[in-house]
Amino acid sequence: MAPPKKVAAAVTEYRKWSHADVILRNLLGGYPDGTRPGLQLVSLYTDQVPKTDMSRDLAKTHGFTITPTIADALTLGGKGLAVDGVLLIGEHGDYPTNAKGQILYPRRRFFAETVKVFEQAGKSVPVFNDKHFAATWEDAKWMADAARRLMVPFLAGSSIPVAWRKPDLLLPRNCELTGAVQIGYGPVEAYGFHALEGLQCMVERRKLESPPLPAGEGAGGRGPLAQQGVAAVTCHDGKAMWAALDKHPGAGPVLDAALKFVPAHAAGDIRDLTAKAGDACAFEVEYRDGLRAFAVLPNGWVHEGDGGAFTFAGQVKGRPKPAGCQFYLQQPDPFAHFAELTKAIDKLVQTGHAPYPADRTLLTTGILDAAMTSRHEKGRRVETPWLDVRYAPTDWPGAQGPIPKATK
Repeated sequence: MAPPKKVAAAVTEYRKWSHADVILRNLLGGYPDGTRPGLQLVSLYTDQVPKTDMSRDLAKTHGFTITPTIADALTLGGKGLAVDGVLLIGEHGDYPTNAKGQILYPRRRFFAETVKVFEQAGKSVPVFNDKHFAATWEDAKWMADAARRLMVPFLAGSSIPVAWRKPDLLLPRNCELTGAVQIGYGPVEAYGFHALEGLQCMVERRKLESPPLPAGEGAGGRGPLAQQGVAAVTCHDGKAMWAALDKHPGAGPVLDAALKFVPAHAAGDIRDLTAKAGDACAFEVEYRDGLRAFAVLPNGWVHEGDGGAFTFAGQVKGRPKPAGCQFYLQQPDPFAHFAELTKAIDKLVQTGHAPYPADRTLLTTGILDAAMTSRHEKGRRVETPWLDVRYAPTDWPGAQGPIPKATK
């Protein structure tokens, strides 16, 4: 077997059950099923070191180096790039929140310090960025542009698209999707992103028609993928979320189908309970091709339940009822859905090609930023001409096989 690829990681903090823990544990101890990725963690930068930090003890046990800077992690203290891949895990830790309720994790800074090493070295290696690119579209777009300029093999996103699906659902390529609803729960920004990733990994498979050309125009930039982006986003709070859904007759049956996959919820009327919750909301996403989709967070009614409460339903034209599933999260330990995310990272580093497009997460990052703007501005519809993000989906599957047993 080939020797493992050497990777560096930069994390905001490394404590039990942080994203640094549930991802990097797969490199240090192997997957829950006993197999191992072909990656070796050789260096680690920690932006914050809380009292519950695990990284110093793990470094002694596993032999990786704790470095004072991200540059040192990538160069191993030398002058040149000395690793085969980089993992940027900017999630958890004590960071400020802006007026819109977005946590200002230093994801752009982490990426900027990484690409500075690439520029000095005159070459790039694969990079994984955990969750959304950054809080704001400006930072996310800067990161995407820098990755393209330096030809960085880039992967990003949530563990939701790679989790188990109950039932196992993969919408056919080029299906005619007439409606879609994703259910989520929890903090609006942090978990709303996961809901959008679940939604996008499904709706990206829909058929996109070439738009008609105005007289005298050429075809430049107007192919089917030109309709893949998002025209507008609105965040509806409280009672307004149900009024928004009720306005669209086709949304009701799809919403009902998605709610049926939620494993646990409070007794009582969902509309009454969400109106009292204070943080229940729905993101209304208007795609450029006319598809209108919703990511609904019915906080106050939904419980996390068995495997989490991220569920999806979509109506495919010609089918008698919506197709749907639960994105099943194995939790608490061993958090095996993060093992599935690590497998995608391993594929990225081994091949130099992302198993699924980072542009999916660029788009969901922009949708989320627009939704947070809308929420801050009392439900204003935010037109998003800048979300002209185009990419071709791949068939990288959700998790397959048995779900590992939880540890006690």
